Amino acid sequence: MKTFGTALTAGAILWTGYIATGPINFENPDANYAWKVHDPQRPIPPTVTPGPQNHLPPSDAVILFDGKDLSAWQGTKQPNQPAPWKLENGYIEVLPGSGDIQTKQAFGSCQLHIEWAAPELVQGKDQGRGNSGVFLMGLYEIQILDSYQNPTYADGMAGAVYSQNPPLVNACRQPGQWQTYDIIFHAPQFKDGKLTRPADVTVLHNGVLVQDHWILTGPTAWQKRPPYSPHPDKLPLSLQDHGNPVRFRNIWLRPLTEE
Repeated sequence: MKTFGTALTAGAILWTGYIATGPINFENPDANYAWKVHDPQRPIPPTVTPGPQNHLPPSDAVILFDGKDLSAWQGTKQPNQPAPWKLENGYIEVLPGSGDIQTKQAFGSCQLHIEWAAPELVQGKDQGRGNSGVFLMGLYEIQILDSYQNPTYADGMAGAVYSQNPPLVNACRQPGQWQTYDIIFHAPQFKDGKLTRPADVTVLHNGVLVQDHWILTGPTAWQKRPPYSPHPDKLPLSLQDHGNPVRFRNIWLRPLTEE
């Protein structure tokens, strides 16, 4: 696997899945692989049964919210307290002022599906309108915002890697309509307290690519871009209380194995 430094010198492309420990060999591609082409001894991938519809969880998914209860979540203001948000009609809704919620289980690299809706009644503007966020590992935010005809700064729009990278396009539906995020996230890796591979993320908003393998320069934050600090391989996923009654439903996750 390539190191962070090598990846940057290769034009900020993060190479994974190879046996090479140095630069990728483009002149002799076979040198990068542990298996011969079409090798019958190469392990076959496991079988996963997809959901009956594309937005429903496959057989190997961790169900984080299926519309029935908040048992997978807890509040963040007080440790080990039940999630304080509203649960009704198959969705959860931010209870403004109650604080963020986070999963009881910790995750690292993952495929995440989450559906959300900004309030149908439009109140406020800019960052004060339908604001929330998905925090991968509690540190790396994909912004949630009512960005439908709502001017704001580019790296704070819906689908942005907050404070780092705007979405490629604004794919936001009208207020009150359900929206989807499909997120592929690779967690950063550390060794001996040093970064060996940065995090990267790909995001589809309502089926539209808005983040294309973006390499994060560190955690996301308001009005600053802090550098990486070593942290565990897995941390809880969190959803933000930003003072707006944003709704969520159909949240599931597939942990990804880093090899």
